[in-house]
Amino acid sequence: MEEKTRDFLAGRIKDLANRAYLNGFTTNTVFLSLSEQAHVYQIFASEGVPKNVNEFCGARFLFYGGFDEAERAMIVFLPDYLDEETFLLTEKEEQSTISCIHIVPVNNRFADELTHRDYLGALMNMGIERDQIGDILAGEKEAYVFATPEIANMIEKELIRIKHTSVKCTKVKASECDIRPEFQELSGSVASERIDAIIAFVYHLSRSEAQKLIEAESVFIDGRTAYSGGYDIKPGSRVSVRGHGKFIYDGQTGTTRKGRLFVKVRVFV
Repeated sequence: MEEKTRDFLAGRIKDLANRAYLNGFTTNTVFLSLSEQAHVYQIFASEGVPKNVNEFCGARFLFYGGFDEAERAMIVFLPDYLDEETFLLTEKEEQSTISCIHIVPVNNRFADELTHRDYLGALMNMGIERDQIGDILAGEKEAYVFATPEIANMIEKELIRIKHTSVKCTKVKASECDIRPEFQELSGSVASERIDAIIAFVYHLSRSEAQKLIEAESVFIDGRTAYSGGYDIKPGSRVSVRGHGKFIYDGQTGTTRKGRLFVKVRVFV
């Protein structure tokens, strides 16, 4: 992220937090990518916010993408009278921060096989900025799109065709979305939590092969390029390896008698 962009993001976050704290209403950013979320954590750290404290400029905050495990998320700053649990319960009913759109073919018989890229392309062709759209969960003959309420209204009214397929768009509660990213759980032992060791374990590679991927700048941790195989990965981190796939590192589950670590990961399938 360029320095000017990072400074703008830092200023924007401070402004939103102050408004929530001083004016007593909920504020939020646009949808942030994983790399942008990583920069936000850096901003919080530079301002002295401890990792286990979700409060900035007097306002409590949370990352929210419309559902658990959402990759793209907003930062929501809460007024002092509202806690995270109450916000999430209210949001499920009112969807005042993030709306969910259900997209289905008008006629299944003549529908194309649409992919995530097809749905995203159709939305971009409408002139919608990427930061107004969250995750797109595509299934067989349907998809759910998470978006800002204003953009959701636009999609519901104006999106009528994707490729050669006529579609119908309807706003629904996020709880009605029954599509979730699919994972394969893997457990095993590694010498350490170094990123090269974890990648070698997940993709059945040698440590030297994993190191070559890192040197080729093909490994991304929470949206940021990994430059060193010696980086110790943290539980909850999302890792993308170009040409291999993505996984979430869930952390240690124990140790062997010889001091190796039992770890668990979820690989996107």
